[in-house]
Amino acid sequence: MSDPQLVAAVHGVLARVRTAAPLVHSITNYVVMNNTANALLALGASPAMVHALEEVEDFVSISSALVVNIGTLSPTWVSAMQRAAVRAGERGIPWVLDPVGAGATAYRTDTARALLALRPTVLRGNASEVLAVAGEEGATKGVDSTAASDAALDAASRLAHRYGCTVVITGAVDLVTDGARVVRCGNGHPLMTRVTGLGCSVSALTGACVAVESDPVHASAAALVLAGVAGEVAAERARGPGSLQVEILDALAALDGAMLDARARVW
Repeated sequence: MSDPQLVAAVHGVLARVRTAAPLVHSITNYVVMNNTANALLALGASPAMVHALEEVEDFVSISSALVVNIGTLSPTWVSAMQRAAVRAGERGIPWVLDPVGAGATAYRTDTARALLALRPTVLRGNASEVLAVAGEEGATKGVDSTAASDAALDAASRLAHRYGCTVVITGAVDLVTDGARVVRCGNGHPLMTRVTGLGCSVSALTGACVAVESDPVHASAAALVLAGVAGEVAAERARGPGSLQVEILDALAALDGAMLDARARVW
């Protein structure tokens, strides 16, 4: 089922993350800071949760990638996100936008669209978020999707063409498109939906992957496979959602070529 070339690309990305230990500057939400920092560390990257308006531009300049997550918004944080994204663009530093909850409120949707206009390398959201950013119908339930990933593929393709980015739609089957190519990733486990912020962790891991892989489609697919395989392994060991969080960190750290060859589902 898997495409051998895509699986090989995942191998390469994982190896380069662990060799380079890229510094990933994350402006993310209060709920997930600890989880996403630990996920980056477990994979082999170096996290920095830096959001002060006075230092974001300087910190982006020394980072390998930037991740902007709009989960908890305030005017000061929005300004910091915009400054960081502009500086990343000026320096040619890849960056990832996670439009958490876009479509739930006008403020949240407008913020996501304004950041998207700054041309991220990757936009990663669920189907409802992608539809909302694209200005199409797709109701959200708070920060959760009410639409399947395939329902947002056309909108994702249009966004990719308009903003020159790669768009990731996460769901039961994850989709990655740059408007020309479409890659599907089928790894993961239903128990992962019972733990808050795992989508945010995927965005953070995507930041680590785009830091070492120049093709954002391959980088995004690698992040999805790595997170999904780790989730599957963790679910086999976990007693429930609480222990799943810890097991995912252990599984990310233990990922190796044999595990990817046996489990990766990407085509």
